[in-house]
Amino acid sequence: MIVVRVPLNVLEIYLTLCFVELSIHFNSYFSWVRNLFYLILPIHLADRFKSILHKMKAQKVSFSFLLIFILAVVGLRTASSQTIPTLGMASSMDNDSLLYATGFRLLGESVSKILSPSLSKEQFEDNVKKVKSTKCKVYMCNVLFPGSIKIAGPDVDEKRVLGYLDTVTANAQKAGIPVLVLGSGGARKLPEGYDKEVAKADFIKLAGKMAEVAKKHRIVIVLENLNSTETNFLNTLKDAAEVVKKTNHPNFRLNADIYHMMKENEPADEILKAKNIIEYCEVAEKDERTLPGVKGDNFIPYFSALKAINYKGPIIVEGKTKDLKKDALIAFNFLTRQLKESYSKTNK
Repeated sequence: MIVVRVPLNVLEIYLTLCFVELSIHFNSYFSWVRNLFYLILPIHLADRFKSILHKMKAQKVSFSFLLIFILAVVGLRTASSQTIPTLGMASSMDNDSLLYATGFRLLGESVSKILSPSLSKEQFEDNVKKVKSTKCKVYMCNVLFPGSIKIAGPDVDEKRVLGYLDTVTANAQKAGIPVLVLGSGGARKLPEGYDKEVAKADFIKLAGKMAEVAKKHRIVIVLENLNSTETNFLNTLKDAAEVVKKTNHPNFRLNADIYHMMKENEPADEILKAKNIIEYCEVAEKDERTLPGVKGDNFIPYFSALKAINYKGPIIVEGKTKDLKKDALIAFNFLTRQLKESYSKTNK
């Protein structure tokens, strides 16, 4: 799973304690430790331990006791952060603070808004500053190609595709955004009656070239399965996985979108078959693409499949809402419950 809090190994614990000891000379170690809690713990646990810490300060506990307390908290953090995937949401950076306070730790933006070659230098640089100042890490940008740039079918202009991609991946590297999502239903839509096997063979060749461009800029492209109401090419996880496997490149991997799987009535077992190529997952509720928990869809079969393949990547919510503040909290709590239930099961 993606770790967005500071990972603490033995060396880091030692350095942490050294910094705490040094800060005593400035009579500030309680505030330093308080900030440390917010860095390494989920919000609800950090708030809890902050209250305990203030009581310890009021009673003037010894420095040795404080060190023991830190080590206990670090142990709890390790236990709490290794169980379920990190959660994020595809949403505007304007919602960063709200989502972070809710518990989400990753954001997904769009290529057209953040990385597009059509942006002016000033617009792009302003975007980079915003990306690097968010509390939630901007993990990915979606809709890699606009509908005007065809990537499948008879009208593909390879030079144009790769030139556009080179600029976008270079911009993603500058912004520190590691993943670009290749959904782009309009760009990959085929003309009525076009041979899908021919389209697939041609697309696999193009995917290999796109992967090399992504590799140059240390970016991973993830192919998203899109249901048949959004496009007519690569509608199932099975189809998308076949393309990724045949492309066979570490910079061209799979986005297992559970929402689209459910729309196509695709079983969770397809996740098991794609175990070695899934980079990350997306989720929303089936009927109206509402945020998880609004209607109460059951994702446990899919989450259990992720657990079975030892999936450690993030899960990003990409859905619709009219009240983000309300629905984001519902979604975070709902997903956390279902993930804990799924990931606590012992694999057979």
